[in-house]
Amino acid sequence: MSDTPAAIREFIDATNAGDSDAFVAAFTDDAYLNDWGREFRGHDGVRAWDSTDNIGVQAHFDLLGVEEVAAGDTYVAQVRVSGNGYNGTSPLTFRLREGRIASLEISG
Repeated sequence: MSDTPAAIREFIDATNAGDSDAFVAAFTDDAYLNDWGREFRGHDGVRAWDSTDNIGVQAHFDLLGVEEVAAGDTYVAQVRVSGNGYNGTSPLTFRLREGRIASLEISG
């Protein structure tokens, strides 16, 4: 999807390639990730979540759509997730800052 912000594309591409370093690099240094109430902060927190809930369980994302919900900084991406962890469709709410993911909320 050509109108998908680069940071969201990088998040999905890195997951699908199994590239944890590129995955973490898609986030700001002070990123916040909330996965159904479980909170992770900064690159160390994002890397920890990635190892237990994302690339660590061979997650694969199919992007179904992206909607901008706040001009230039907040987007909701609908993704289909498969792998050895969660499998199903979920909305991911991204807040971007300076071309990187400042926060990600998974609650859908």
